[in-house]
Amino acid sequence: MLRRPVPVIVVAQLFGTSLWFSVNSAADDLVRSWDIAPSAIGALTNAVQAGFILGTLTFALTGLADRFPASRIFAFCAALGAIFNGAFALLADGMVSGLPLRFAVGVCLAGVYPLGMKLVVSWVPQQAGAALSLLVGMLTLGTALPHGVRLSGLGTSWQATICISSALALAGALMVMWLGDGPHFKRRRDAPALRPGQVLRAFTVPAFRASALGYFGHMWELYAMWTLVPSLVVLSGLAGTGTSAQSGLSFAVIGIGAIGCMAGGWWSRHIGSARVAATALGTSALCCMVYPVSTGWNAWAAGGLLLIWGGAVVADSPHFSALSAAACPPDVLGSALALQNAIGFAITMVSIHLGTRELSDWGAHIAWLLLPGPLLGLLGLYPLWRVRSLTSAPATR
Repeated sequence: MLRRPVPVIVVAQLFGTSLWFSVNSAADDLVRSWDIAPSAIGALTNAVQAGFILGTLTFALTGLADRFPASRIFAFCAALGAIFNGAFALLADGMVSGLPLRFAVGVCLAGVYPLGMKLVVSWVPQQAGAALSLLVGMLTLGTALPHGVRLSGLGTSWQATICISSALALAGALMVMWLGDGPHFKRRRDAPALRPGQVLRAFTVPAFRASALGYFGHMWELYAMWTLVPSLVVLSGLAGTGTSAQSGLSFAVIGIGAIGCMAGGWWSRHIGSARVAATALGTSALCCMVYPVSTGWNAWAAGGLLLIWGGAVVADSPHFSALSAAACPPDVLGSALALQNAIGFAITMVSIHLGTRELSDWGAHIAWLLLPGPLLGLLGLYPLWRVRSLTSAPATR
């Protein structure tokens, strides 16, 4: 038996989720090549989100996420997503052909992200908080990775940058297929059949509901902020549009979230996942409030604020998953995490659309559009972080 499954899963997650923002890293070249408005990049991003929502809802409401081995679903979806992503790079020539392919990538990612979380819990349920922090850290690096590829010069064209993401996703599929599922939470052969919609009973559990509400507020901010990062870098006066400095700084601001996730995972062992999530939400809200006035600061101060924001904006994400997994009935764990993701990503579509549409009018004040997310997240999570609880993993099951 493989003794170190978590590193395999988190690296596979890094590779698989590089598909998510592969187009955003090449946004400037794509706008020029297709002669489209910059706001069209938001539409391509939202196509991925819409596909992800449909995929997660399908997995959740049909119970598919708990009917078949998570490793097989992950591997199949990562490989299929790589094919659709490559087709976008090599075959698409405009929004009419590009949008359906990005939508298909999003559907496939529904079998990568939530199922990756279930895989972690199936191997190390007693360490879910820390392990999921590594997993979401890899999601964050996967999101930043295309910016890094472009900066490195490996992706000499926007098509090459996107195709490299496809190759990485195929590698991730092979890694997880080789690993297989962990020994925990496997369905018994004599277990009763899952009924469609059975996952909804997870929301009757108060702790699951509080965690989910915190997660929904967090999601209003997270993906819109990641989508806007290249523009936020420019608005801060740190780089010009379309420069290598913009790619490098965007990679740093998004990628530092991986450090935030890992630091939060370590800290959760001392104060619990709920308080780590609340601290990250509060820090992120403060950054949203301060950013519009930071454009007059010197480069070091403005860059430092963006790095703090990038570290905090995603540091809470693994802890919502750990808290939800701890509260969720084990027989619908995969479906419940998928449903939570589906609702959260539906929220991101609204904030991404508004953020990219209003950016030219709001300028740096676009950060205030994101502010309600972490504030409402704190309110929803309040029943869990107001008491001192060190529970960060479903270790009691």
